Amino acid sequence: MELYEQLCAKVREVEDDMKKAVGGNKAAGTRVRKSMQDIKDIAQQIRTKVLEMRGSEDGAE
Repeated sequence: MELYEQLCAKVREVEDDMKKAVGGNKAAGTRVRKSMQDIKDIAQQIRTKVLEMRGSEDGAE
């Protein structure tokens, strides 16, 4: 659940920069791209954890 909370926090953090980037601010666009990469990495960690949980449930049957 901690990783999910990190993901939500990261998405909230990028909101202001996203608005600035849409307005044409190139520096904000760079920050958005970096944040999106961080979000992708966190999402991948969540996917891995979910698969681990699913695998342990399958083995317990």
